[in-house]
Amino acid sequence: MAAAGVGFGQLVRADLRHHRAGFVGVAVSTLVAAALITGLGILVESGMRGGLAPERYTSAEVVVGGAQSVDVPEDLPVPLTERAKLPADAQEAIAALPGVESVVADVTVVLTGDHGRVEAHPWSASALSGFRITEGAEPSGRLEVVVTGSSSTAVGDTLRLSYGGVEGEYRVVGIAEAAVTTERVPHVFLSAPRIAQLDPGEGAAQALGVFVGEGASPEAVAGVISERFPALHAVTGSSRGDVEFLESGAARASLVTIGSAFAGTCLLVAMFIVAGTLSLSVQSRRRDFALLRAVGATSAQVHRLVSREVLTVSAVAAVIGVVPGYFFASVLQSAFVRAGVIPGDFALAVSALPAVAAVLLVLASAWGAARIAASRPARIDPVEALRESATGPVGIGRARIITGVVLAAAGVMLSCIPLAIRGQSAAGAAAGASIILIIALALLGPLLVNRVVRLAGALLGRLSAPGFLASANGTADARRLAAAITPIALGIALGLVQLGAPAMVANEAAAQTSAGVIADLRVTAPAGLSDAGVARIASLPGVAAVNPVTVSQAVLDHHELGKEEITRTDFVLQGIDSAVASSTIDLRVREGALDLRGPDRVALSTDARQVLGLDVGDTLVGRFGDGAPLEAEVVAIYERGLGFGDVTMSGDVVRAHTTTGMSGLALIDADGDAESLRAALEADGFVVSGAGGVAAAGADGRSQQGWVNAVALIVILGYIAIAVVNTLMMATAQRSREFALLQLIGASRRQVRAMMRTEASMLVVIATLFGVAISVPPLVGMSMGITGQPVPMLPLVPGAILVGAMGALALVALAVATHAAMRTRPVDEIGSRQ
Repeated sequence: MAAAGVGFGQLVRADLRHHRAGFVGVAVSTLVAAALITGLGILVESGMRGGLAPERYTSAEVVVGGAQSVDVPEDLPVPLTERAKLPADAQEAIAALPGVESVVADVTVVLTGDHGRVEAHPWSASALSGFRITEGAEPSGRLEVVVTGSSSTAVGDTLRLSYGGVEGEYRVVGIAEAAVTTERVPHVFLSAPRIAQLDPGEGAAQALGVFVGEGASPEAVAGVISERFPALHAVTGSSRGDVEFLESGAARASLVTIGSAFAGTCLLVAMFIVAGTLSLSVQSRRRDFALLRAVGATSAQVHRLVSREVLTVSAVAAVIGVVPGYFFASVLQSAFVRAGVIPGDFALAVSALPAVAAVLLVLASAWGAARIAASRPARIDPVEALRESATGPVGIGRARIITGVVLAAAGVMLSCIPLAIRGQSAAGAAAGASIILIIALALLGPLLVNRVVRLAGALLGRLSAPGFLASANGTADARRLAAAITPIALGIALGLVQLGAPAMVANEAAAQTSAGVIADLRVTAPAGLSDAGVARIASLPGVAAVNPVTVSQAVLDHHELGKEEITRTDFVLQGIDSAVASSTIDLRVREGALDLRGPDRVALSTDARQVLGLDVGDTLVGRFGDGAPLEAEVVAIYERGLGFGDVTMSGDVVRAHTTTGMSGLALIDADGDAESLRAALEADGFVVSGAGGVAAAGADGRSQQGWVNAVALIVILGYIAIAVVNTLMMATAQRSREFALLQLIGASRRQVRAMMRTEASMLVVIATLFGVAISVPPLVGMSMGITGQPVPMLPLVPGAILVGAMGALALVALAVATHAAMRTRPVDEIGSRQ
């Protein structure tokens, strides 16, 4: 080509100018991919640098808390859901460090008032936010309280506050105000002795505010604290909110995990879609590549030409796409706030880094897609290339067929893992099989489409002339039809799997809870039940047994299959009173005995046993939700882990490692008339419901994960929908000459449109069949792993909407594209192609 005086630059510019329609499709795919990955990258970066700004700790230059995560080798740390405890001597030790002027301890006790949740602190902690008394005096008596200026109460008023279901009447002795304060939750201040009396930790410091001396640097002091006390977390600036608000650290970890996984899925889908659109673009230029090969172009030159064209288009599209990516991040933030993943005032960290990363990733994906798309025109014999430019490729290569068959077999085998191993981990392997099966479909698509169309052709050809033409077109150009079918099948398969997995888990968890709760009543209080509240319930007439239930977290050590290094996984930890379990709760124990008295006994679900590789008599090692070490002997194995948590211990032990020290609910075995007991409990201020109102342990987390999955599914399906329209418009636009020839030999415009309607219907049916077929093995595998039943329980209405929407989208896109392709008169269209 160089010898002929034609450079690559000239060829690239000429191709881009004369094949704009084909490259527009590639540009749209890469633009949307860049926008998605930029938005997700902002979420990941926000998980590293964003967070909640401090409110009550604004006056302290340095804030110290316990380490709120557990390190995992070669993986992200596991965030702790309970507040990590500080060493007893931490305050005195930090106060003795150079540059420290004073250290103020803070303790938070959760109360409830007439208007909901209230957080109480000792008056000494008011210095952390600069509160000062504007009216009245500091609290000193047992039932004295200071309220903030935002409260509607006045000095001398009586304030009713409950702790763990036990109400107390407090006298307002003062009103305090700070220079700057924004209350997410109302705060009150009590005397230090009263806080110590209410707090399960007896008033031990939960966080420390450090005031530095004159001339000292807060960052330097924080560095010294972190160096001297590795188990502590010392922060300055906006990071102080991580210690003040426990949910900040968990939200940051969730954003990193969700954003990374979501970005990976989007990138994989983008590679499929860019490869599909680029394949169509290359097919439309078969004659050009055939001529290049005939005049002496080498395989390397063809690869280089296609890569240059694709990278030129993709670079422009990706740079443009990062702009809407920043707006997309705000949309995702709002969605995750609604899902409860992050608080509403969580601040995103915005920089240019996600945009740069998105452009590089998209360009790398586009380059890989270009190499794949150019492989056939680059290696084919020039004479064969000229023949294919007129007739199209005759089939797909043997290597591609073998690879597709191997991947299909691997996907089916992965889906069958739950047949041999039950549990959520096996179900997770089955869910991952859907991606492998989708890749197999992309590889085998032209071959499968050709076979299916041939089978349908006999029937369609007998029905009508448009049917005959549609089947003939599909058989002759199966690659084009497969390129249109693949994104539709991809959307249907991914959608059904993503809808089915959380639905199966939620249904099974609810079924296990419903069957396992054998108590008569469920009792709660707005902020939890304290030991005093449980004792008060037990003292009421008609109560035969009270089983306080506490739900927390356990991060447990284990070895993954084939690895010697220890990894850590978090599980739902349940605390119960095993002495009264037989009359209130049935975990369906299969091995051992449910005797959990003492801190060194634990029961595991069958799922947890499978992951941890432990049996009755073995020792479990890990950490509680507050980071304290956990070591216990496995005394029982039970089945109902989804309903009641995968790890169960004594309630007293679990509550000692929670932030509030309270139980979430109590299960009541009534001795006599349950309705009379219900009335007595409600009269005492408790919230009472039937045993059927008990939610599955970890239900909030699963609900949150369900929302995340729904957001991810909507975004991915939106991208796939754009790709479907894009692909169908490209594929149909390339057939304008075909439509013109049909009209010149006597076909009417109505008959051409009828042919395309038949072809569109055939495409939708085949895509639906392929999508459903791909989803069946993973769904059956997940169902076997989660419920033990081969028939998956799917949400029928959302599934039907998904399939119908993808099909309707394809029909509309083809109709619009056909109309656009037929706007030019047949004679003019043929003449323009000469």
